[in-house]
Amino acid sequence: MKALCWYGTGDVRVETVPDPKILNSRDAIVKITSTAICGSDLHLFDGYMPTMEEGDILGHEPMGVVAEVGKDVKNLKVGDRVVVPFTISCGECFFCEREMYSLCDNSNPNAAIARAAMGHSPAGLFGFSHMLGGYAGGQAEYLRVPFADVGPLKIENDSLTDEQVLFLSDIFPTGYMAAENCGIEKGDTVAVWGCGPVGQMTIQSAWMLGAERVIAMDMVPERLAMAEKHGKAETVNFQDEKVYDRLMEMTKGRGPDRCVDAVGAEAHATGSLDSALDAAKAAVYLGTDRPHVIREAIMCCRKGGTVSIPGAYVGVMDKLPLGAMMNKGLTIKTGQTHVQHYNKPLLKKIEAGEIDPSFIITHRVKLDDAPEAYKTFRDHEDGCIKVVLKP
Repeated sequence: MKALCWYGTGDVRVETVPDPKILNSRDAIVKITSTAICGSDLHLFDGYMPTMEEGDILGHEPMGVVAEVGKDVKNLKVGDRVVVPFTISCGECFFCEREMYSLCDNSNPNAAIARAAMGHSPAGLFGFSHMLGGYAGGQAEYLRVPFADVGPLKIENDSLTDEQVLFLSDIFPTGYMAAENCGIEKGDTVAVWGCGPVGQMTIQSAWMLGAERVIAMDMVPERLAMAEKHGKAETVNFQDEKVYDRLMEMTKGRGPDRCVDAVGAEAHATGSLDSALDAAKAAVYLGTDRPHVIREAIMCCRKGGTVSIPGAYVGVMDKLPLGAMMNKGLTIKTGQTHVQHYNKPLLKKIEAGEIDPSFIITHRVKLDDAPEAYKTFRDHEDGCIKVVLKP
């Protein structure tokens, strides 16, 4: 089969690799019909994620048709149309029983590596390094899905297109969980850093959960325009204005009630000393993350407010304003998304017409064109916000 493989920083290639096989009785093989490039894939593309190996297959936002099932997978059959969550979860451990699926105890065969880096291992993830399982990803013609009796979401409504439901694999549940983690109350102002795909879904979800105002920060004109048009958000271009000063002006000095870092490890800032230092450290391998947004969100959030972090981080960081966090009484909520907890109720919202997540797609390309699409996405060229690949 064809698959998009990682060979180093900025080097991804479409290669012919062996077809996946059933390795466990709870496996399924899915023929991919649509898959997407995620913002967190860029952390791999840009070389920030450790434990990547040459030839690793990327991608964690796939859907398709079941081609084969293991003997213990009773809920799926060949021909079923499914969305595959990026989190791999056993459904039986302490955390899965509590629907904290991204913390599964049993799905990461390389848990020792993750424990050394994090203290404990989260769940295995598709296409996201050997520290998180070494699983082949879904930017390919076929995908082996472990614990297929727990993960895939069947799409039984034939009137729904792939593009309407594809993002139930990751960014729609991620944006929704980010907004839910805010604990939004009546009258709240929610500030969202980053108008990329997760930020756009967070904006939509904040309205669903009762926000009175949503303010969104970015520097890319197309992203800001999408946040205004589809998200009905007030926007701030951080290239033109100082975010802290503008948010204080917009909230009469109090600050936003809820703040969301939808950016993650590769934050940019204009004229910011801390961001320049972060970038310099990363360039010489003295740091892994550029946490400017977390710092800014902590400083901007009102006293007693909440900072939610769906943005993906991969390592350690410094100059975090812990004093401000503590003295302002902030609540910090983070985490990889418990996709299986959210995707069924969010599917109902799509079916009911409350949201059509396909508005976010700007580019549709063949799998063969994925290497160039990665560069276009990373460099914000051609108005690129979200890329869907068709194997």
